[in-house]
Amino acid sequence: MQPPSLLSLTVDAALLRIAHITDLTAVPEPILLELFRKTLHAGKLTEKILKLFIATDNENILNFVRSLNIQHVLLPVLPTRCSEKF
Repeated sequence: MQPPSLLSLTVDAALLRIAHITDLTAVPEPILLELFRKTLHAGKLTEKILKLFIATDNENILNFVRSLNIQHVLLPVLPTRCSEKF
């Protein structure tokens, strides 16, 4: 049995902290694709994380999102009247 590669350890470490990552644009494409695949497999794809991956404008990621029919969840925002006093 071979020990894990540095690349796989890096992707696994990034997956553990994916909710705290703010930018993925500088990540090379092979690492980005592997991280996206592992994020889906781990069930960690949230709206925020999906936006991070989409913001990379990586064509493979965008095609993958379209092929899986992953859509943004649009939550309605109700108007509030915090400034009015009752």
